Amino acid sequence: MYRFIDFNDEKIDSLLIMELSDLAKTLVRDPDYEVELRVHSYVSKEDKKIYVSHFWNHRSEPLTVSGMKSDVYLRAMGNFHYTDQKVVDHFVEWSQNTSLPRFAQQLFSLAEDLRVEEICKRKRPGMRKEFQVRRQVYLEFFQTQWKVNTERSLFTDLLFNLAYLVWNAQTPFFEIPGIHPKLNPLIPLYRRNLESFFDAASTNDVAENCMAIVTLLENDLKRDLLNDYYHLHHDQKENQSADYRDLLRKDTLINNDQAKEKAEGDEEFFKEEMKTWHRETSEPGKSFLQFDLEQGTQTDILANEAREGEAGDQALAIVKGKTGKSRYQDYTSMEEMGRKNEGADNTSAPYGRENRNAEAIFISSAQPKKEEMNQYRLYKDSMTLYQKKLKRTIDMTLEHRKQFPRTQLLFGRLDKNIIRFFTDNQKRLFYKRTENSKKIDAAFSLLVDCSASMQDKMEETKKGITLFHEALKSVQVPHEITGFWEDANEANQNRQPNYFQQPIPFSNSLKRKSGPEIMQLQAEEDNRDGFAIRVITERFLKRMEKQKFLIIFSDGEPAAFGYSQNGIVDTHMAVMDARKKGIEVINIFLSMNGVGDEQRKVFHNIYGPYSLIAPTIEALPELLFPLLKKLLLQSLHS
Repeated sequence: MYRFIDFNDEKIDSLLIMELSDLAKTLVRDPDYEVELRVHSYVSKEDKKIYVSHFWNHRSEPLTVSGMKSDVYLRAMGNFHYTDQKVVDHFVEWSQNTSLPRFAQQLFSLAEDLRVEEICKRKRPGMRKEFQVRRQVYLEFFQTQWKVNTERSLFTDLLFNLAYLVWNAQTPFFEIPGIHPKLNPLIPLYRRNLESFFDAASTNDVAENCMAIVTLLENDLKRDLLNDYYHLHHDQKENQSADYRDLLRKDTLINNDQAKEKAEGDEEFFKEEMKTWHRETSEPGKSFLQFDLEQGTQTDILANEAREGEAGDQALAIVKGKTGKSRYQDYTSMEEMGRKNEGADNTSAPYGRENRNAEAIFISSAQPKKEEMNQYRLYKDSMTLYQKKLKRTIDMTLEHRKQFPRTQLLFGRLDKNIIRFFTDNQKRLFYKRTENSKKIDAAFSLLVDCSASMQDKMEETKKGITLFHEALKSVQVPHEITGFWEDANEANQNRQPNYFQQPIPFSNSLKRKSGPEIMQLQAEEDNRDGFAIRVITERFLKRMEKQKFLIIFSDGEPAAFGYSQNGIVDTHMAVMDARKKGIEVINIFLSMNGVGDEQRKVFHNIYGPYSLIAPTIEALPELLFPLLKKLLLQSLHS
């Protein structure tokens, strides 16, 4: 889809991420480890994640692949097996008491990377190629940074750049240009300390050398490192016990008197709007809506108007109290046809790791209203031409297969043409007439993305769904139509409810009056595509038809709670799992204004070559007709 402005619109190559994940699992010897993209590369043993850096994006494909593989090598083999985490935690704690904590931590991270890199190359020589590419790219990067920081007079950054250039110098006669008159006398001693890292045999040796350098420089450098080049990950357990009580006031009021009157519960409350802008806040500061209440009288009155948090609330607000009625749609009154993952153990993820807390809720469609029936009749009449053409094609194919004999068989009825007896080495002189029944041994399932982004496309999409339903119904092919979405307002860390609305289930797909229920599909909220595909695949596999086709209508990449980065990978894996189980998965991408190259790449990463793109939403019926025709003919000839 076209976007006016893209903010952080990084597209993930799902195949590459899965390849890196398999590599990481092999190196750490733990199948639970996964690979994700982050600004900086590091390993998190708490989350069981190997993070590769965005630094390698926007380069040629060979450089990107080699660079990300080198990240995995360093983290999954180097840091995981050969870095002492206790030394890292102690060093981070020490660095916080210096005037250069950022410089200290990043210098330590860089030095430790170079140390474990040599171990990786010694243990596994096959890694040398990727590490060679890594060093060359970083060398060019730090040479560029040296010029930039020189122009900006960022002396601490210059000294950090110098560390990499010294450690990767191509000649022993590497000359260091002058930096600043006050710092130039320190350069020889600084270089000597840098060269001592070549003798570091452990994480502790690296830490001691870094401490010596920071002690040398901190009295002469007035500011810390400005840029972030590396990230030093350390144990943060001490911060995990913090809760909302840590944000409550700690200081006492100027007065500490208590109200004499007791609250009776019928007190009147007055609401007053507080403007957050005035002259004192006209300039940006370091506080965020900070209010200080220094005096007042304490009472035991409790407010009773607490409500559920909504999208318009401040992101940093903390609300403690009872939940109230929300203005958003409530689906709890609908009939729930079935639930998945309710109370399931989080360690077992039948629908994928990213969907361990997702819950499938099937809801039935209501009885069609008169206006829905009239609207469906209009759509049906506009699709009559396509429907009749498809039915005529299928009928002719079935009749042809029934009447046309199979020839050149080893047994059966003797053919009148016996010339092959004299001309062919294998004597295939017999034939049989086929008496196949006029029935297509196939089933279709149509998944419709009902996310909020479908708002401007839903009506045209319903026309395509109408063609899908009427065409398959006319040739007596069982099918189902399912709309899916995730409730963004109810989704949280522990539960993500996903709703599945089936206007056309298999049981009603061939009934003469079925169809108007399709008009009840509406654009709702988020879309967790990988979970939806897995749920429908599980149900679809219970069908007895020989061929099964799953067609997915969507207008963009997956987007749901905690699903932004891994959604593409998870959806790709769900598609691959369905195909391994014998279900052919095809995507139809709906677009209003055409498709950009980045969007094409996303859908290719998820569905491979089995993704069709409607150049305009109005062209959907013309795209869907030849697709259905091809798939139905394929099922006849199989």
